[in-house]
Amino acid sequence: MNPTTRQTLAIFWRHARSYPWRLSIIVVCLAGAVIVEAAVPFFYKRFFDTLAGAGVPDAAAAGRLIAIVVRIFILWGAVWLFYRIQMFSNAYFQPRVVTDLVNTCFDYLHHHSYAFFVNRFVGSLVRRVSRFADGFEVIADKILLDLFPMTLRAMITVAVLWYWHGALGAVLLLWLVVFVAANYIFATYKFKYDAAVAEADTETTARLADTITNNANVKIFTAFGDEMRGFRALTERLRGAWVFALRLSAVVEGAQAALMITLEFVVMYIAVRLWSRGLLTLGDFALIQGYLLALFRRLWDFWRVIRDIYKRLADAEEMTQILNMPHDVRDIPAARELDVPRGEIAFRDVRFSYTRTRDVIRGFDALIAPGEKVGFVGPSGAGKSTLVSLMFRFFDVESGGIFIDEQNIATVTQDSLRHHMALVPQDPVLFHRTLRENIRYGRRSATDEEVAEAAEQAHCDEFITRLPQGYDTLVGERGIKLSGGERQRVAIARAILKNAPILVLDEATSSLDSRSESLIQDALARLMRGKTTIVIAHRLSTIMKMDRIIVIREGRAEEAGRHADLIRASGGLYRKLWELQAGGFIAS
Repeated sequence: MNPTTRQTLAIFWRHARSYPWRLSIIVVCLAGAVIVEAAVPFFYKRFFDTLAGAGVPDAAAAGRLIAIVVRIFILWGAVWLFYRIQMFSNAYFQPRVVTDLVNTCFDYLHHHSYAFFVNRFVGSLVRRVSRFADGFEVIADKILLDLFPMTLRAMITVAVLWYWHGALGAVLLLWLVVFVAANYIFATYKFKYDAAVAEADTETTARLADTITNNANVKIFTAFGDEMRGFRALTERLRGAWVFALRLSAVVEGAQAALMITLEFVVMYIAVRLWSRGLLTLGDFALIQGYLLALFRRLWDFWRVIRDIYKRLADAEEMTQILNMPHDVRDIPAARELDVPRGEIAFRDVRFSYTRTRDVIRGFDALIAPGEKVGFVGPSGAGKSTLVSLMFRFFDVESGGIFIDEQNIATVTQDSLRHHMALVPQDPVLFHRTLRENIRYGRRSATDEEVAEAAEQAHCDEFITRLPQGYDTLVGERGIKLSGGERQRVAIARAILKNAPILVLDEATSSLDSRSESLIQDALARLMRGKTTIVIAHRLSTIMKMDRIIVIREGRAEEAGRHADLIRASGGLYRKLWELQAGGFIAS
């Protein structure tokens, strides 16, 4: 058993043992049902011995037979009762544990860093969570409802046959050892092929989700043929792995059937020889055959049980790997709550790289005074948005530090840090919920009136009032039903509602037309009032009125000053950028 498999079972067991009483009731009832069921063949033996010794039918013999039948009926009634109690207990136990597992996955996934999600497909992650939860349900069923009763039944059968005649018990015990060992070896061997099927299925699901998300691009670039060929290659790989795994199952089941036929022949042969010596009765044959048939009925599914357990473990292990993956960005053990009485932001020799071969931020230094409005400008790839990501601790700095009111953000809780900052991103992503819920996400306790007021200030009401369902309109996955400008207005309304002391605008008006931008600029001016604000913009006209502009190149602060001062600096980067945008357009 590989380490990941042990870790998966450990996670399942940790969640299952949270409900000890329910689990105990299930185990006790299953054991009771198997033990009582194992007593039934004794009464069938007595029934056939009585029938064989009765000779001519009479009322006394019939009475004894009826009494035996009544006892058998009572025993089966007890078995029925045990199973019913087990089922009702299980109806609470399994859904509760599965719910806990899904909640654990949700919690752990969302605490992974921004980089974690950038490098993974959403569809693949959702599939892993679903398989993980389904895996517990199937494995719990197989262990509790199949393996446990099967093991107990085998032990009872060996003990009974050994008691009746040592040779019968010895043969059955030896056969069980061979049977279980062979199945375990085959299951272990087949596990890697089940894992290959799970991996191929995950990759196929991820590609399907990726092409559906980019459906418009597939159409625009007439790439359906290429995408179809790529997808067909993945499904063919999945089919091939699946077929090979099923063929292995067919081989194992054939060997299993041969072993059962062999055991039946050997046991009955020995029984006949014992009967010929007067050591067994007709009832003994009924007892032996009853135990063998019950055992075969249980063991016939042994391979399928083992196969299903290993298959579900293979499916679940993909999620286990994520649950065992340490979070990149974590609160330190003694992290405290951030307090922002003023809103001063200090970048001190900040260094960061996404990979070892590409340094993005190279010793960035800047001090932003409380309430100051600062613009970040520079060429694409200079590190402007990366600095914002570091402020929000989507990533941790490699060296240096970012301080808010002299508190290193690495020493405070992530929740308290982000609580004091609002972000309007370049490409806002909305939930597939109503417009009211998306705006209220800025402050979940806001009233409908406060939501409407924030929407009005962000000029969202101009398009919301034209929608048939108004604020109750669903915006579609990622907000696809809204235009880029409408999504940005919703993001601005969120920021207005949040009313945090530190505000970051990352190309906040890039998707707006000229008329909408002029309206939003007024809303943003009110929003920025009294707040420490960082504005990232490629269009320099949007930051001309900032208190200060910091020009960033290759991860460093190259220039800083007001717009009027920077455009007068001969040979400066800001002046070159201004001439490219303003002068270039005028010349054309």
